[in-house]
Amino acid sequence: MMQNGRDLSAASRHAAVKKAAIGGAFLMAMSAVGPGFLTQTATFTQAEGANFGFAILICILVDIIVQLNIWRVIVVAGKRAQMIANDVVPGLGYLLSALVALGGLFFNIGNVAGAGLGLNVLFGIPVAAGAIISAVIAIVILIVRNALKVVDWTVQALAVIAVLVLVYMLCVTKIPYATAAVHTVAPTKIDFYSILTIVGGTVGGYISFAGGHRLLEGGAKGQADLKYVNLGALTGIGLASVIRVMLFLIGLAVVVAGTTLDPTNPAASIFKTAAGAFGYKFFGLLLFAAGMSSIIGSTFTSTSFLDYAVSGRSVKYRDALTIGFIAFATVVFVFIGQPAKVLVVVGALNGFILPIALAILLVASGRQKIMGAAYRHPLWLAITGWIVVAFMAFASVKTVIGFFG
Repeated sequence: MMQNGRDLSAASRHAAVKKAAIGGAFLMAMSAVGPGFLTQTATFTQAEGANFGFAILICILVDIIVQLNIWRVIVVAGKRAQMIANDVVPGLGYLLSALVALGGLFFNIGNVAGAGLGLNVLFGIPVAAGAIISAVIAIVILIVRNALKVVDWTVQALAVIAVLVLVYMLCVTKIPYATAAVHTVAPTKIDFYSILTIVGGTVGGYISFAGGHRLLEGGAKGQADLKYVNLGALTGIGLASVIRVMLFLIGLAVVVAGTTLDPTNPAASIFKTAAGAFGYKFFGLLLFAAGMSSIIGSTFTSTSFLDYAVSGRSVKYRDALTIGFIAFATVVFVFIGQPAKVLVVVGALNGFILPIALAILLVASGRQKIMGAAYRHPLWLAITGWIVVAFMAFASVKTVIGFFG
């Protein structure tokens, strides 16, 4: 009987961790698929045309390497990333927390603005009022009892909305598939800034840790749960990549047809040009879904860093930090506004943070004191991880030189 009880307990735990893995996948993917994601994709599609497909391909490969490395180290160590960083070098976790939270905070200004603009497009609500409404909804979702379940359900529903909107747009748009395919594997020009920005916007900053921290809070810990790391990370990357590719193809069709996108809202131009007023309403729905999912993902992950830095223990100040984090972003947007350029620049900032964060966890992956004596980090992940660190550091330096040059 006791054996059956233990089996039942083990089965229940594995079911819970599997749910956490799926929840982490959607949280990571929909954290990435925010207003910044839409703005960046549209902006670079206009600037680079079909060549932007190559940047997306590189981004997907980098995403896989980054997420598998980071999620794996977090789950095997059984600690949040900032605690692991402190184990590597005392005090390093506080620096990592500051970098991640700062990037998340500025991204959240655009997230709140995007959700507000989505409500404006859908219902004619003033953008500032829509931003405040969206912020209040996000706060309620994040601080209610059983918040993790509510977060999981919310981001999954928002993901379904986003995919359905883009599938519809693909069906009503004449897509130059052959041109996109050729330039994706054989680009005529490579732009390091676009690669840095979209990698930063997909797995940079707080997004790198969204799924891993969600999996940790769902009970995953140790080598026995590595299968859920693979399930969650690959599912999340797949979802984010499919959404970006669909948006790129729709944007490319519009650009190839000779349309110049509105620089103040390039993503809206794509939908309005492709499907008229109805397409513009669909854009509003997509933008609201993207904004809400990113507010939730950014706030959840950033406060998971800040809470421990403030109190030395998890959860104690989470509600207060959640309210303050979202409220600050909302106030900044309402009184300053115009976040479109901020979204692209902060994507690049998160790209600068990525090689630092990944390097810290790669060092941790080889420390028995952190990972346990029995653990051996896969050699291919370690090698490709350090290649990504070097590549992203090079892209960062190249981008800085380009700015000042």
